[in-house]
Amino acid sequence: MDDKVRTGTEHDVSDEAIAKAMAGELSEEQLNLIKDLDKESSVRKLETPWIARLFYLACIGVTLYHFITSLIGTPVILEHRSLHVSMMLALCFVMYPFSKKSNFKQVSWWDWMLVVLSISVVVYVWVDYLGVVERAGMPNTPDLVVATILTVLVLEAARRSAGWALPILSLLFIAYGLFGRSVPGVFGHRGYTWMQLSNHFFANTEGIYGTSVSVAASYIFLFILFGAVMGKSGMGSFFNDLAMALAGHTKGGPAKVAVISSGLLGSINGSAVANVVTTGAFTIPLMKKTGYSKDFAGAVEASASVGGQLLPPVMGAAAFIMAEILSIPYSVIIIHAAIPALLYYLGIIVQVQLRAGKTNLLGLPKDRLPLVKNVMKEKGHLLIPIFLLLYLLLFSGTTVVFSAVITIVATIVVAALKKSTRMSIKDICDAFADGATQTVAVAIACACVGIIIGVTSKTGFGLTMANTIITLGGKSLAITLIFTMVTCMILGMGVPSIPAYIITATVAAPALAKLGIPVIAAHMFSFYYAMFANLTPPVALAAFAAAGVSGGDPMKTGFAAVKLAIAGFIVPFMFVYSPQLLLINTTFLEGLRVTIGACFGVFMIGVAAEGYLFAKTNILMRILAACGALALIDSGIYSDLAGFCVLVVLVAYQYFSAKRAKNAVPA
Repeated sequence: MDDKVRTGTEHDVSDEAIAKAMAGELSEEQLNLIKDLDKESSVRKLETPWIARLFYLACIGVTLYHFITSLIGTPVILEHRSLHVSMMLALCFVMYPFSKKSNFKQVSWWDWMLVVLSISVVVYVWVDYLGVVERAGMPNTPDLVVATILTVLVLEAARRSAGWALPILSLLFIAYGLFGRSVPGVFGHRGYTWMQLSNHFFANTEGIYGTSVSVAASYIFLFILFGAVMGKSGMGSFFNDLAMALAGHTKGGPAKVAVISSGLLGSINGSAVANVVTTGAFTIPLMKKTGYSKDFAGAVEASASVGGQLLPPVMGAAAFIMAEILSIPYSVIIIHAAIPALLYYLGIIVQVQLRAGKTNLLGLPKDRLPLVKNVMKEKGHLLIPIFLLLYLLLFSGTTVVFSAVITIVATIVVAALKKSTRMSIKDICDAFADGATQTVAVAIACACVGIIIGVTSKTGFGLTMANTIITLGGKSLAITLIFTMVTCMILGMGVPSIPAYIITATVAAPALAKLGIPVIAAHMFSFYYAMFANLTPPVALAAFAAAGVSGGDPMKTGFAAVKLAIAGFIVPFMFVYSPQLLLINTTFLEGLRVTIGACFGVFMIGVAAEGYLFAKTNILMRILAACGALALIDSGIYSDLAGFCVLVVLVAYQYFSAKRAKNAVPA
């Protein structure tokens, strides 16, 4: 390996900077990187004191509204959702400037006009609520004007907070709804007027004020608030310290630290790009210092951060949408999601371990690492709210919303047990303000995707797309799965994770469900590949962010991340063919057998990808490992036996080959 790559002379980071990053203190360069690649983080820093104070109080007020209504109940559906969207729109136009060239310190006069228009929409709904509902489908002129204003505001807010991809996709769907008569083939429809479409977006719960906004206004808001409160308590630095204590000293330790800390944080915060920079600020330099190449170091962080959205209990908030769409309790969703997510991380850990063995990379000296007992003694009590949340969700029978509220309060109380984690009144207020600002981009994306869902429900596009995918796949389930995978990844490109899942769940998942695949498996399949669009070139935002931290090549980092996440690309096929991995209609022993087989399959995928076990493997052994892994995808007894036989042959051959090489005497 090239010395320059091994030692990381480019983009070197001092030990002091690494320590600060572990504590959550990012440099200006790292913050700018987040802003450049993560639209959600590219916000104004208001310099006018009274405006900044007013905005801060408004954010706290928004959070208190959601917090209190979660306890005492919300207004009627359309009033509540319209108020939520209008509040998010108003905050958005203050937070996000028109473009990168705009003033990031002052709010322009036209942005204040957009704030006023945002508020006027909810005033119209609340003042004439019964009229709006009764005229649904037969709008008058004021309804048309307000519906148009709402649609334009949502599209512009989504462009500012999430980039161009989602608004452009929404506009394409609007055009499809308007000009369906001109669309050839099976996708053609009778076409709708703008009055019909805009009223559908505005006056019912199938458009902008649909299911996704309902979930954003309840579950997502509260769990983002929970993450903000946890962040103020020092949970981020606790995860980092714990990961360092557990894995830092092992072979390839810094890479394992990246996988553990990014997975834990990613499950809560849900933003792959922000997670890459936050945890990568210290894990990537550590990986480079111990010998990993820049591209591989960035790839480890990118793949681990994207996987956080697949990991219970929070799953980047997408699990709440899935629960709402499928009318399945949230607690059931996270049970179904647990084993596949762990298999994904097992795949990354295996490759990290094998890469470290192949290149003889050591861990960090133990004397430079914290001790597990000291970390737990200092901040271990912060795990109590997480265990409480799991108990409330899985065993208590309480609602998800009430569980979130209780856990937020418990976090504040538990953090107060020790001085090092205790939050002041200002910390709590800051967390409440952060909860509102961090929800804005997610809520706007959910509102914007409501336009796509509205057109889909109005035109029947989802059913047509499902039939088309099935037709293209013929009678082959495997080919249909491949077409669905490609569709999900294309639809997910450049789109935030939650709307990406909603779109794919609407367009692609029904195709699999029509083939008799369990509905939860169909949705999980779509969800996985929508998430992986963040990892896969050419639109690999997480990999691009990691390359920005590591100084590596973005495309090489992206392809290395795909290689690391290869198990994740195969796991969805595993749980489609073996629904027992999702713990669907299975006994404990059957589920255990399938899970063990899947673990060995993931292990062999890692061997095939890295070309190493106890020694470097030749091409035939790599092909054999890949075939053995594929045999374990099917849950059948005979295929599992074949896979295990391949595993035994592979391990034995590699073990004795390595032993012979070690004992060989040089000539």
